[in-house]
Amino acid sequence: MKKVAFYTLGCKVNQYETEAMTELFEKNGYISVNSEEYADVYVINTCTVTHMSDRKSRQYIRRMKKKNPNAIIAVVGCYSQVSPEEILDIEEVNLVMGTNDRKAIVENIGKLTVDSKVSTVDDIMKVKNFESIEISQTNGRTRAFIKIQDGCDRYCTYCIIPYARGRIRSRKMDEIVEEIENLSKNGFKEVVLTGIHVASYGKDLRDGSDILTVLKAVHNIDGIERIRLSSVEPKLFTNEFISEICSMEKLAPHFHLSLQSGSDGVLQRMNRRYSAEEYKRIVEILRDRISDVSITTDVIVGFPGESNEEFLETLGFLKELKLMHTHIFKYSPRKGTPASIMENQIDSQTKNFRSGVLLSLCTKNFRHFVEKFKDRELRILVEELDNDGYYEGLTDNYIRIKVKSEHDIRGEFVNIRILDIMDDYCIGELISKY
Repeated sequence: MKKVAFYTLGCKVNQYETEAMTELFEKNGYISVNSEEYADVYVINTCTVTHMSDRKSRQYIRRMKKKNPNAIIAVVGCYSQVSPEEILDIEEVNLVMGTNDRKAIVENIGKLTVDSKVSTVDDIMKVKNFESIEISQTNGRTRAFIKIQDGCDRYCTYCIIPYARGRIRSRKMDEIVEEIENLSKNGFKEVVLTGIHVASYGKDLRDGSDILTVLKAVHNIDGIERIRLSSVEPKLFTNEFISEICSMEKLAPHFHLSLQSGSDGVLQRMNRRYSAEEYKRIVEILRDRISDVSITTDVIVGFPGESNEEFLETLGFLKELKLMHTHIFKYSPRKGTPASIMENQIDSQTKNFRSGVLLSLCTKNFRHFVEKFKDRELRILVEELDNDGYYEGLTDNYIRIKVKSEHDIRGEFVNIRILDIMDDYCIGELISKY
């Protein structure tokens, strides 16, 4: 039997799509192996958010061809979509596919030889329908990412993703429910609803459905005990939306609320559609209405023209809000985006300094948030066993906990108490099974 290996970069959508493509290969007789093992086919599912992700893709391509000179190398995803000719020019690459028509990947690879050079990338802006590829296997996991939406119409000035993913395309409700019902039957207890811009779900369907409609439908599925939303913008949280989710017991009290900057000037240049004050107001409402809610976010440092004063606005904003965790990104110019040709590009040294300052604050904010839970009994869903013998899982509000157990507790809800707080996770003690 032939072997296939996947190497995946980027977001949760890419991870979902890799899982789905892996199942397609397995259904066609392939054995799936680790990305560093010998394989007959290597599939690189690419990201193009930063130059670093592009470079990692190219490095992996060359490394795997050395591992098996006769392997077929297929490159798919966002980097492929925006730069297909560049990738096809890499000597080792046999097949380039974009961000659509992944169902055809096994068939496409079956037509290739080690000397083939083929690109199937089409104009993603002409694609109007959501491509459904789904997962059904547990693979030892307890938390499943479910792709419900693709494409984006926000066009933030720094972001290449709308050009890589195309128009908003929403998945049909019955397909979402059917996939999650199957996952529940196969042992999954938690689902994460994900997409390129999940808050836009339903805009293209014109049937009145939206992300709230999806949440209500998933909430009714037996066996699913916890639901999460992937990254969303503050504009999603209208009074109606907040009132509705407050009654959803399965919806985890954690929201990844994308910020990018605490400076209104930077937000305007980014084409973000909210102000720092609006963001703060939503955080305060969520904290007031939802018990134990945690907020995580993303911030970009070194955006073109970001002055010291604007950076200090972001620093002060994050000090004030004390969000549980902040992912820090150093701005990376992407060809074809408005920000890439803006004046006053920031040098690497300044970006590195600002990133370090915010990372230090992030550690303090995490500890500040978690301290209030130290004497509480918390529920976690145990996901995996790490190399040090700790079982790892997440609380409902997304605190990562590591605990010791004499028995295998993977896939189970257990109650724990926090013993020690580390930089971005906690050590806990097992109290009882849930």
